Amino acid sequence: MVERQQKILEAAVRVIARSGVRGLRVEKIAAEAGISTSLIYYHFTNRAGLLRRTLEFVSDRAAAYTEEAAAEAADPRAELELLLFGELQDTQAVRENSTAWGELRASAVFTPELREPLAESTRVWVDEVAEVIRGVDGAEVEAEDAAERLTSLVEGLSERWLSGSMDLDRARELLRGAIALELDRAGT
Repeated sequence: MVERQQKILEAAVRVIARSGVRGLRVEKIAAEAGISTSLIYYHFTNRAGLLRRTLEFVSDRAAAYTEEAAAEAADPRAELELLLFGELQDTQAVRENSTAWGELRASAVFTPELREPLAESTRVWVDEVAEVIRGVDGAEVEAEDAAERLTSLVEGLSERWLSGSMDLDRARELLRGAIALELDRAGT
């Protein structure tokens, strides 16, 4: 059963990344996954339940590939950089995941039932980044505030990159500069 749910969620991410959330139909996801719509309703009850679980799936997938990248870090500062730069990788998985995340975030404006799980996923990410910041030697910054600023910046840079209004090298350059500004504050 878990395998089938994963297959459905992977299909949902692909469909959302290609077509967005507004026009999303369960039939499209069923066709993408090669299953019946009734199977989607069996596992997720309704469209809102499917979107909520897709948001969780996207968040978990992002955590997996960013943590994997950060595992190679020699120190907390390098870990922070790898963790954040993990969201700016030019791979199909990151592109799909980031596009789906942006779509689900934008949808939460109009879909109240997505707001709480979105806020929770965001809080988990900010907390993880803040924990790494606390371990950086010489960083004289409020870790939660810095994490909030940096994760917000990553989301914005990712949207600009994915929409074609900024190239990936420029997005990475801006992120690198923001990390330096946050961590190298001299008690400001």
